[in-house]
Amino acid sequence: MSGKRPKAVQLELAFAAGSRGEAPRAATEGTEPHAAARATERPAGEGLMEEVCRRENLTEALKRVQKNKGSPGIDGMTVGQLPGYLREHWPAIRERLLSGTYRPQPVRRAEIPKPGGGVRQLGIPTVLDRLIQQAVMQVLQRRWDPTFSEHSYGFRPKRSAHEAVASAQQHIAAGWRWVVDLDLEKFFDRVNHDRLMAKVAERETDKRLLKLIRAYLNAGVMENGLVSATTEGTPQGGPLSPLLSNLVLDELDHELTRRGLRFVRYADDCNIYVASERSGERVKANITHYIERVLRLKVNEAKSAVARPWGRKFLGFSFTAQREPRRRLAPQTIRRLKSEVRRRTRRTRGVSVEQMVADLNRYLTGWIGYFGYCETPSVLEDLDSWVRRRLRCVVWKQWKRGRRRFRGLTEHGVGRQLAARTAGSSHGPWRVSRSPALSYAFPNAYWASLGLPTLAPSAVLNQPNRRVRTRTPGGVGGVAP
Repeated sequence: MSGKRPKAVQLELAFAAGSRGEAPRAATEGTEPHAAARATERPAGEGLMEEVCRRENLTEALKRVQKNKGSPGIDGMTVGQLPGYLREHWPAIRERLLSGTYRPQPVRRAEIPKPGGGVRQLGIPTVLDRLIQQAVMQVLQRRWDPTFSEHSYGFRPKRSAHEAVASAQQHIAAGWRWVVDLDLEKFFDRVNHDRLMAKVAERETDKRLLKLIRAYLNAGVMENGLVSATTEGTPQGGPLSPLLSNLVLDELDHELTRRGLRFVRYADDCNIYVASERSGERVKANITHYIERVLRLKVNEAKSAVARPWGRKFLGFSFTAQREPRRRLAPQTIRRLKSEVRRRTRRTRGVSVEQMVADLNRYLTGWIGYFGYCETPSVLEDLDSWVRRRLRCVVWKQWKRGRRRFRGLTEHGVGRQLAARTAGSSHGPWRVSRSPALSYAFPNAYWASLGLPTLAPSAVLNQPNRRVRTRTPGGVGGVAP
């Protein structure tokens, strides 16, 4: 027999035996607080920290941390090293959690570029702290999520950005054709710790859990070898931060509902839909006052506005101005796509076109998985054409000289007369990339055979090796790009 244990058994061995009852599950429907209370009944004598430390909950948390992968924290421990560490040290860690003496380590500062420019500062916890945060989040989410507003879509189970966009589209179709677009300035960095902990204490009474959450908020940030204290904000990068942010903004959701406003919120992106510009200005002023005076957050006036929905973006999408609005790509989304494709296909990368296509495949597959939700296929078809033209341009640049270009065109089936005329062209690569010779040498089917995904579903080629020939003065022509 092999000495290896099944993966599921290895995960179980990482945790000390405890209560083996099933973790309570939140109700899937209803938003009444008493519904959440019924769904989270615990065995007699078991506190919330015991529920966090239950074997089933921790096994689920470990699987999630391993699936998410991520970079090491300040201690350098990787996700792959975590199970082995737990087998040896978990009993002591569990004891500290249950006694309320566990102290998380500071987070590691990391910066990632924002799509619209600038950088977003992340706080990367150690993998052990990520595991504990994930375990806490799972328990609290089951208890809190049923009480959150139905108009909140961010960081919630069985809810998505697509549903938020569809909800906004419904409000516009119903006649609310002005939007109050509110942008919270550095929201995750400005959350007031005392107000946040007061909101948590309103829902939970286990002092060990409250002490642990406060410790995570105050753990500090390590940057350039120095640890600085954190007195406000919830570090982006930890599993617990999204749930805490929803708790903070749940107060805003209920205030908007109390005022009878139609709104959609995804994390800190909040759009309120009204019938006129005048009412929009009034709502913007009143809600801004509420956010800054009551929630103690800051509204970014430069990025907030009262406007037509088709003049703003929401989660990367915008809408057409028709009576029945359709989802379309926001102009900023198109610019970011083209900028990323240019970056991945620059000539100075020193890689082959096949490698570029493989890289693009990974990026574009994810892109179309999200932005394929738009309802303007003609825009996707234009982007498809632009990506293929960009690749033809790259090939033309890589061939460099006239003789190499002539040989390359003839090797791809272009007639000698047309190949000679194209190779000797004085036009730049971008213009030549749309020529009949390049279109014939590298048709749509050629890129499909390399694995380049299509952005427009209607443009899928059933025969990837097929070439469409048209008569030209040079002998053979090409296909449309």
